Amino acid sequence: MELISKPYLRTKIETLDKWAWKGKVLVITGARQVGKSTLIHQWLSKQNTIPAIYNVDDPEVMEMFEKFTLTRLKKIVGKSKIVVIDEVQRIQNAGLLLKLLADNFKEVQFIASGSSSLEISEKIFEPLTGRHYNFHLYPMALNEIYKGKTPFEIKQQLPFHLVYGMYPAICRFKEDAEMNLKNLASQYLYKDVLVWKDIRKPELLEKLLKLLAYQVGSEISVHELANKLKVKSETVENYIDLLEKSFVVYRLNCYSSNNRSEVTKMKKLFFYDNGIRNAVIGDFEAAETRTDIGKLWENFMVMERIKVNDNRINNDCRNYFWRNLNQSEVDLVETEKKKIRAFEMKWGTFKKNYVTKSFTALYPKAETQVVTPEDFEEFCRV
Repeated sequence: MELISKPYLRTKIETLDKWAWKGKVLVITGARQVGKSTLIHQWLSKQNTIPAIYNVDDPEVMEMFEKFTLTRLKKIVGKSKIVVIDEVQRIQNAGLLLKLLADNFKEVQFIASGSSSLEISEKIFEPLTGRHYNFHLYPMALNEIYKGKTPFEIKQQLPFHLVYGMYPAICRFKEDAEMNLKNLASQYLYKDVLVWKDIRKPELLEKLLKLLAYQVGSEISVHELANKLKVKSETVENYIDLLEKSFVVYRLNCYSSNNRSEVTKMKKLFFYDNGIRNAVIGDFEAAETRTDIGKLWENFMVMERIKVNDNRINNDCRNYFWRNLNQSEVDLVETEKKKIRAFEMKWGTFKKNYVTKSFTALYPKAETQVVTPEDFEEFCRV
């Protein structure tokens, strides 16, 4: 039975409520089609004023902002108390533009959104130092889609999301999920990402992306990837950095307290979304018959936890994985203030699972949990 019939209320609205009207530009980053515009419109619907909304994908809007002066900006803002600029990174000198707006229209709330943290960091954050709050929007979280549903109802939907992911349009129109996901991956990965940095060898980036997709949930060696692709390690590192800053892949660092038995330098790689990962390798086989179901479960649960923590108004969590030299490992380690939490993701429930004693011996005060399809609700805060 279909559980979803309308756009979802994004949890991030609470964050916007808290930080709006404090004299800062609100900058919202996130991949294309994760729902940035929906989030903004949902927040705007709660305000008692008519906003001015500008989408820089429109050539006329782009031209209007390209040669900005204070006089022109006064006309653009007019009497509006809220001004939204979508895809702001496409504007030349976007950071200077937002700085002028913030400094000269202090009673106006400016909201800027963009799909590339790479371009936003280069063009916006430095000129806007001290004048903005930055928020990231992920694909949907389970507790946003299935709010009020029972654990049993949500569990029935897990096989779909493990394969097709959590992008809003994918979840709303499940019958068209495969086609929509292929289009999304094609448009986003092989168009936007490549254009952002004028990649000279797009076929190399595509090959790297497939290698990463097959290694999801694993530690990655840049040197080994470079050998397979017959390129320099620096090139691979630069391309992974590009994929990370364009919200395709997510890397976890090792957690360590400088114990000699702990690994400290490796990184573990995940995809922001299971559906994008599966689109990269062209595999939409049902969850029940997949040989990579353990990897899909780990990727899905790790990203769900990162989402729900990030959606909290005051999020101080730091995310890691853990491994020692004897190959004992913990899938996800959270630190928050003085607390340590360790999680192991297990798809199978046929045997007793636990967080490795190698970790708990080093960190006896750490909270631990094994996350399975039978016991994921608290972990995902649903």
